[in-house]
Amino acid sequence: MPIIQDLTTGKKVECKTGELLLAVLQREKIYVNNACNGKGTCGKCKVTIVNGEASPMSEHEAGMLTTEEINSGVRLACMTEVTADITVKTQNDTTAMKVLSAGYIPEFEKDEGLTGYGIAIDIGTTTVALSLVRLSDGEIVGKAAGMNSQRAFGQDVLTRITYEMEAGEQGITDLQKAVVDSTNQAVRTMCAEAKVEISEIVAYSIAGNCTMTHMVLGVDARSIGVAPYKPAFLEAQTRKASEVGLVGAADATVYCLAQVSGYIGGDILAGAYVCDLKHQKKNCLFLDIGTNGEMVLAGNGRLVSCSCAAGPALEGMNITSGMPALPGAIESVEMKDEKVSFGCIGEEAPKGICGSGILEVVAELIRTGFVKPTGAFVKKKKLSEDDWRQQYLIEDENGSAFLLAPGVMVTQKDVRQVQLAKGAILSGFLSLLKQAQVTVEDLDEVIIAGQFGSHLSAQALAGTGIIPKEAEDKVRYVGNTSKTGAYMALLSHRVRKEMEQLAEDINYFELAESEGYEQLFMECMRF
Repeated sequence: MPIIQDLTTGKKVECKTGELLLAVLQREKIYVNNACNGKGTCGKCKVTIVNGEASPMSEHEAGMLTTEEINSGVRLACMTEVTADITVKTQNDTTAMKVLSAGYIPEFEKDEGLTGYGIAIDIGTTTVALSLVRLSDGEIVGKAAGMNSQRAFGQDVLTRITYEMEAGEQGITDLQKAVVDSTNQAVRTMCAEAKVEISEIVAYSIAGNCTMTHMVLGVDARSIGVAPYKPAFLEAQTRKASEVGLVGAADATVYCLAQVSGYIGGDILAGAYVCDLKHQKKNCLFLDIGTNGEMVLAGNGRLVSCSCAAGPALEGMNITSGMPALPGAIESVEMKDEKVSFGCIGEEAPKGICGSGILEVVAELIRTGFVKPTGAFVKKKKLSEDDWRQQYLIEDENGSAFLLAPGVMVTQKDVRQVQLAKGAILSGFLSLLKQAQVTVEDLDEVIIAGQFGSHLSAQALAGTGIIPKEAEDKVRYVGNTSKTGAYMALLSHRVRKEMEQLAEDINYFELAESEGYEQLFMECMRF
């Protein structure tokens, strides 16, 4: 049997002759970016073969790689069969990320007589953020955040649901184990740093979108992905931690926040509760920007919500030079006096671009005329020879691109990814206002929440058109309200009851069923 050695992790594994490299890496929990879950469409599962040979490269695979990559031994794991012993180098699965501060935590009535420790968790499609809480006084004694290991099965919820459809019960098990393993690893790290015994953990409180909530509990999520998109449950769920696979005391419990619909989950419910949308006297739009763009509008005495598929571009994923918010990631960009400047996390040399960076650079590309309203790059031949933009534009067989830093570029495809996210979020934003009969001018506040959204500047959001220009001065940031809501529910049964009632009070509508939505979406695609 062939042996695969991975230089990145140091692992040596056996496999069957002819087995797909991607399948082996997934089975052995060796991370590889797998946005499309092996469909051969994303071109992200790049692995470098350092020694040995694999199956011949197909024309389709070659078309998704650059000449330089092919010459350096890069292959796509989903199209590469293992035929003999090989040594490979996989991507680094860096999981230590900037942990977003809790942000605004409103006053609330805590339960009395609580003992031990609890874990408040925001389970996102891309990341998992946690707090270790001393239950007696609500003190947060530890924090952690990392990538959701389910990424190995696809970067968005629909791709992961498709995996469940194809793999059946094994798929459900694989996805639950992936997110539970991510969580347990973070919990052990937090406990070790805070000198807390694992056996002292007596409760978990989890806020996540509907699909993530199903998957962490090991509940079949396939019905969420097909019409009529009905989840197995919407009500709040309580389980024993041992049944879910989470570490803790023998009698530790898990509480998962209620859901509003298949696409407005406990994470958004938590945000609506933390921001007290139910009792707002003004018109407020709550927006959580991530892989999915979910929003709730409090307007004219109503609570209405919708969800759109923004894609992972605003999180730095599916971007040519994209990376998580780690040291070396470009997070801010400015073009001034015919020069380009940028800021990196950790003041390190640039390695790539994170979500805030890609949004800011696209906003600047639009403002300075590198990118036209259609989303296309301006052609170099259309510029005069002494135009300062000439030095930053690249045109080759792969198309147009903007060179931001050595080895870091923004391609036409990257701009299109941001354009799709912009079209999805803005069309949802405007549809929600129309549904509640509120104009942009009547809107008093736009509340931006989320692990990623809180790093996106109002100027960049308006500059790319993700939110209307008129709303730029109305933006307020509230931090990770999903984790804040989970924290509050961890400490208070009253909060849980009020959240469960709020879930029934929020109305949800499908954007696709909104009259004229397709035309609106196309209009919102223009920068």
